[in-house]
Amino acid sequence: MVVLVLIAVGAVVVALQLDKSDELPPGIPPQPAAVTLNPQINAVSPNAPEPTAAGVQRQIAAAVRAPDLGQFTGQISDALTGATLWSDSPTTPRTPASNAKILTASAALLALPHDKRLTTTVVVGADGQVILKGAGDPTLSAQPNRAETFYTDAPRIADLAAQIRKAGIRVTSVAVDTSAFTGPTMDRTWDPRDIAGGDIAPIESLMADGGRIDPLDEYSPRVANPAMTAGQALADALDVKSDVTEESAPTGAQVVAQVQSAPLVTRVNDMMRFSDNVLAETLSVELSAARGGPASLAGGVAAVKGVLSEHGFDMGEVTLRDASGLSYANLVPAALLDKLMAGAGGPSQPLMRPMLDGLPVAAGTGTLADRFDPNSNPGAGWVRAKTGTLTGVSSLTGIVQTVDGRVLSFALMSGGTSPADARPALDDVAGELRECGCR
Repeated sequence: MVVLVLIAVGAVVVALQLDKSDELPPGIPPQPAAVTLNPQINAVSPNAPEPTAAGVQRQIAAAVRAPDLGQFTGQISDALTGATLWSDSPTTPRTPASNAKILTASAALLALPHDKRLTTTVVVGADGQVILKGAGDPTLSAQPNRAETFYTDAPRIADLAAQIRKAGIRVTSVAVDTSAFTGPTMDRTWDPRDIAGGDIAPIESLMADGGRIDPLDEYSPRVANPAMTAGQALADALDVKSDVTEESAPTGAQVVAQVQSAPLVTRVNDMMRFSDNVLAETLSVELSAARGGPASLAGGVAAVKGVLSEHGFDMGEVTLRDASGLSYANLVPAALLDKLMAGAGGPSQPLMRPMLDGLPVAAGTGTLADRFDPNSNPGAGWVRAKTGTLTGVSSLTGIVQTVDGRVLSFALMSGGTSPADARPALDDVAGELRECGCR
């Protein structure tokens, strides 16, 4: 069964209440009853008319010739049958930018329990020291209780502090333990300037708010020392004045406080909706560790490739340097991206289906909130897709429900032109698919 979430909302009528003693003038109809707001989730019909390859080709012929697409490759499939309906050089490996996160999300959902949570702990050290031990959860937040957090249902350092106080421990110092991750914290193909630019932070097993300096700003500059910054947040919450240090938690040390992350599905969807590079990298390391591999960036990449290969996806033309798409060295063909999306949207890979919930909605949410002008692009509200943008690289992979009620998957990859020009051109192709009867 193909699943696409649609929201059907009735109109809301607001009218002045007339006193029962008031009489309407002649010819004025009585006040209508208010319509109740009634959101509904409707599955698409499995009997929607089947599109043809010739019909899809006719529908998008003009849009795919747009010069702003530059070096363009892509593929479009019927999510229900998996049949390829259109393609242009689909097996040519291209830099996917953040469309690489589709591989990471797919692998995590295929291989990890969807309700899996990560537990950050505080243990007792020597002489009044407490040690904050990271578990690979960058959603841990330094925000006060009841304050908004960037990540959904984020665990809080404030809760750890409250548990420590309740245990009656007189804390004299705070240390951090980052031993859950191994290896380099930055891939050598990443630009260190992207830390201050807000795209990435050193990937440590202990981080707060994804390493953001401003915890609520999606594009905030990141800190260069996430674990120490998180430790300082705990020290501040406990009113401890001594310097934070790095220590290894003693074997068998008493756990005095712990908080848990949101379930895996929630974290995957946050990663997709906001194209969060830090969350993508930590999810891949989590995947590697769960499979018995190294808890490192390289281990995460190997785990993503291994899981997808084991589930029948062709990884022969794939080169991955990271799990987020930040590296220009990543190479992924459009055919793989499209087949992953078709698998999630159709019957072949039900474990991947929750990925659809995290896809940004055209003109609505996440990285598509300011794209697909509702006044000119029929895909507004109907396209759900993952964006990808680097200098000279633009990609868009997702699903769309056609006017006939059929769900199509697509992967569109552009290079060699400015993203400011390429993204509207990509959106036009996806918008044309919304209008597609294509029979």
